[in-house]
Amino acid sequence: MIRKLTLLSFLTFLYCSNPEPMDKSVWIEEIHQAERAFNDMAAEQGVQAAFLAFAADSAAINRNNSIIRGKAAIREYFEQQTLRDVRLSWEPEFIEVSDDGSMGYTYGPYNFSARDTSGRIMESTGIFHTVWKRQQNGGWKYVYD
Repeated sequence: MIRKLTLLSFLTFLYCSNPEPMDKSVWIEEIHQAERAFNDMAAEQGVQAAFLAFAADSAAINRNNSIIRGKAAIREYFEQQTLRDVRLSWEPEFIEVSDDGSMGYTYGPYNFSARDTSGRIMESTGIFHTVWKRQQNGGWKYVYD
């Protein structure tokens, strides 16, 4: 009888410690929707508005090989910019989410253009990388871009 109980306890432990893999497709789609909304806001309301709206309070952005930490510092960074007619668009090619659905990351191509103070148009393309964190309300905000 003790052997049967021991075996049953062991099998129960194994079953509980190896849960079925989670279907992350819902979380991946949530992050994809957040990326779309972020991109759309940048196009419609401006890059600064979008980067502030989608930033977590502790967010950091990498600009010109410098890390700008915190939403207040990100706001200050954008307010100091002298570029005009800034256009930025992107589309994630890859999205991954942690097993518990609390973090995710994306990457893909971006296109950037703006006018400098002399009126010259500057353009660049590249690959973006964004790290997302699920918020207490269930939404997603970026913590690194």
